[in-house]
Amino acid sequence: MTIKTIAVVIFIAILASLGSALFHLVKRGDEEHSRKTAKALTYRIGLSLILFVLLFVAFATGLFQPSGIGARIQQAHELNSNQPAANP
Repeated sequence: MTIKTIAVVIFIAILASLGSALFHLVKRGDEEHSRKTAKALTYRIGLSLILFVLLFVAFATGLFQPSGIGARIQQAHELNSNQPAANP
């Protein structure tokens, strides 16, 4: 599995956990639903932390390269700064 696929799967699990917490929050039954809401939100926090660490490690090791507009601007800036200045 690639890093991007793993990140997407974890992100979907985060959304599922958030949806579960919302369901139990809206249900408003007994104290059990309150515990289930807290448990689902705890899982979401844990999954978010795992996703953050995974992306950080993947970026640090070069397995994951940013490719958005910010990366293109940074590359253009580096190319311009590496060129020698023209003599007037």
